[in-house]
Amino acid sequence: MNLSVNKRVAYIGCAGVIGIIGTEFGVIGILPQIAEYYNITIGNAGYLLSLFALTIAFTGPFMVLYASRFDKKKIMLYALGLFLISNVGSALSPPFWLLMILRILPTILHPAFFSMAIAAASKDASPPVQMRLTSIIIGGIVLAQVTLIPFTTFIASIYDWQWSYVIQALVILVTLLIIYKGLPAMPNTEVKSFENQLRILGRTKFIAGTAVNLFLITAWFSSYSYFADYLSKDKGLNAQEISYMLLLFGVMGVISNFLAGRLLGKYMIGTTLFFLAGTFLVPFAFQYTTGSLLSIALVVGFWGVMYGPCFLIGVGYMVSAAQDAKEFANSLQTSFGNLGVSLGTSTGGWFISHYGISVTPWVGIGFGIIAVMMVIWRTYLDRH
Repeated sequence: MNLSVNKRVAYIGCAGVIGIIGTEFGVIGILPQIAEYYNITIGNAGYLLSLFALTIAFTGPFMVLYASRFDKKKIMLYALGLFLISNVGSALSPPFWLLMILRILPTILHPAFFSMAIAAASKDASPPVQMRLTSIIIGGIVLAQVTLIPFTTFIASIYDWQWSYVIQALVILVTLLIIYKGLPAMPNTEVKSFENQLRILGRTKFIAGTAVNLFLITAWFSSYSYFADYLSKDKGLNAQEISYMLLLFGVMGVISNFLAGRLLGKYMIGTTLFFLAGTFLVPFAFQYTTGSLLSIALVVGFWGVMYGPCFLIGVGYMVSAAQDAKEFANSLQTSFGNLGVSLGTSTGGWFISHYGISVTPWVGIGFGIIAVMMVIWRTYLDRH
């Protein structure tokens, strides 16, 4: 595969990620409305995010091992098809139990989409180029936070939360057509045995990289999961102002993800520690907001910069220790990343229910400390 084809696959994969992440994290912007509609607490509404992520964490690796034997294009199409069904069903505002089922449905192939897209885009590329191509695909996460998530939150603030799912369904449908028309068939030409792929689980470097990924994402999502509720109740922002903050957050995340994609290949340790510092600095920064929209925007922008590359850093740490089983490593990164989302959301929800919404930015500090310790451990292993 030549580089131009690799890039085309990467950009199309990025488009798919925008739709998927819009569905997964778009609920963050409308959690308060969903909680009010179903007359439930914000913590219970948070299960729409945490159970989605938890299901991926436990089923993802097995589904990727199974899906890796099939044509990558077909798996990507099937994955987006499930997300389309999920969004259409959710837009009909079903009972909460059914909404939860519809949320969990597309998790079956969620990690498989990421894994297949990254594997297809990075095929035959050198390691530094692989990281850049991966950053394009993972960049879909922060692009969704710039475009789809704030836009659907804004529309939901004007009309109803159901419109968020309508828009997401349309984006998924367009991406389905792009993949169907724009990607060639990508059959699996080298079948790897399950045993060979599972061997990476015994590598200490891979375990250390997995721990970095898990605790870094947990640290961020213990606060980010309650972004809208925190800015609403603690900072007094209305729904439209929150949608603007989500847009700002996403824009700054895109910029930092772009820069991190070029720095990680050369300075992985320094780059990781720099962005990890945000888990300590953001809560202190919020203490100095004056209540003005400008001061809040400055801190939210800084938050977006520090948060932006967290998924890319996780990919870098895990795949670098498993070059011989990249698809499986990517699936495990997605699974443990979503375990971090679930753990962070649950932990943040527990602290909010016991100590109030003002504690939100502070919850991640403990996980940030653990993440730093895991980076040091991995660095020691790499040098010995």
